[in-house]
Amino acid sequence: MKLSHGTWVMVLDGEKYLLLRNRGDADILDLRVVEHEEIDNPPTHDQGTEQPGRKADAGLGRSAVEQTDWHALEKANFAGDVADRLKNWALKNRFKELLVCADPRTLGTIRPKYHSEVSRRLIGEIDKDLTSLPVDEIERIVGAA
Repeated sequence: MKLSHGTWVMVLDGEKYLLLRNRGDADILDLRVVEHEEIDNPPTHDQGTEQPGRKADAGLGRSAVEQTDWHALEKANFAGDVADRLKNWALKNRFKELLVCADPRTLGTIRPKYHSEVSRRLIGEIDKDLTSLPVDEIERIVGAA
């Protein structure tokens, strides 16, 4: 994919993001880190404090209530936070074009949360988890997309 000078590339999953800016041009990518963040999101069994609740059943017994998946909930909240940041940056006109790279689940979570200004500036999405890759490998994958 050819990215013009200044295009932002948001690489994220449910627990971290890496914001890159193309310092090169459409022919030669030169992605540089602008910002990054990672949250501490332990597994659900380390976050929950008690056993799942129980409720009266229509029959003679009691039924268990499904345990909340705190880990998955935190991932969804993180994607929402990133969508809010993108909205704020778009409204402040900090970027003109945006490419989002994320695993399919995170893309499915963040897509409905895009503000109209973010959607207007969105030039594409890559549905791959690139968060653990070095920047030069991300450049190669984005350039080949």
